[in-house]
Amino acid sequence: MKEIIKKVIPRRFLGIYHFSLAFLGAFFYRYPSKRLKVIGVTGTNGKTTVTEMISKILEDGGFRVALLNSIRFKIGALEKKNNLRMTMPGRFKLQKFLREAVDSSCQYVVLEVTSEGIKQHRHKFIDFSLAVFTNLSPEHIEAHGSFEKYREAKGEFFKSCKGIHVINQDDPNAPYFLQFPAAKKILYSLKDSTLLSGEIKLLGEFNIYNAIASLQVGLSQGIDLAICQRAIEKFDLIPGRMELVINQSFKVFVDYAFTPNALEQVYKALTSKFMVQGLKLICVLGSCGGGRDKWKRPVLGEIASRYCQDIIVTNEDPYDENPMEIIDQVAEGTKGKALKILDRREAIKEALKLAKTGDVVIITGKGSEPSICLAGGKKI
Repeated sequence: MKEIIKKVIPRRFLGIYHFSLAFLGAFFYRYPSKRLKVIGVTGTNGKTTVTEMISKILEDGGFRVALLNSIRFKIGALEKKNNLRMTMPGRFKLQKFLREAVDSSCQYVVLEVTSEGIKQHRHKFIDFSLAVFTNLSPEHIEAHGSFEKYREAKGEFFKSCKGIHVINQDDPNAPYFLQFPAAKKILYSLKDSTLLSGEIKLLGEFNIYNAIASLQVGLSQGIDLAICQRAIEKFDLIPGRMELVINQSFKVFVDYAFTPNALEQVYKALTSKFMVQGLKLICVLGSCGGGRDKWKRPVLGEIASRYCQDIIVTNEDPYDENPMEIIDQVAEGTKGKALKILDRREAIKEALKLAKTGDVVIITGKGSEPSICLAGGKKI
């Protein structure tokens, strides 16, 4: 249906179509966001982790919370997996979720806000009380036309939120997001890690940033610092995000990373934590999402070649593209260092066979997603 609409409606009218759906969704569900405090988190990486942390801080602060991210839909104690393969659902689904949050007496809703969702006006007619910016690096370039337009899409979200803006001061794009008017602006930085009472259990410097951003949101809502700290310290696992799935003679991690910046941060974290002379980092990767961001495929391969001793390039979500062509393009960046295996199960089995005592296997690109999307809407 969506593909038919795209073909029938001229491109210049698609914006009107998306805006109209946003209005109708909000109208049908009686503008539910007006009765909630809605927190939106945007950025290239870290959105899911930050939404999970914010939700936990608010709950520990005594509030009833609804959460919608790429992992799950949660309203109070009720939750279900997000199997839509869409981080930010369509307008009617989103407004329905907000209405259900109101009907369940939630005070807060925490949402991931994506550039594609913003482009399609899914954020319209939602009264956001607070906007969080995590970081920005090239992604969805083909969909938006340029990095600047990708950033502008994120900026549209900040422009629409007149409440509190929480911004990563250490990101080079912070000045761009600081230009938008807000009732209050809160900057956070790695130097704010002193606010964390102890070491967080999640690996990686990027998770320290995620924790600080979440802590600043909690403080902005009047929640005591000690409550915020305890909530963050409870996090030892977020599904598919640096998730330790095997911890025996060797370790196996699963992560969602599919952008160059995220992939490098994951490899850096594992290398600094576990790698000593004689041990190997073994990686399984692909290029998430056929038909998009083809520029990054050899880049991902090149990053893997710098950090990993054994590289296996495999299938992720080819959609209508030839999966072997995607694999070849990623492998090209490894300068002949990669083993190419189309079947993802077999690729993972091979990585496990290669692992010896003390080695680390890292499987990226899918995170906790349960399926691979093929041509014609088929799934494995």
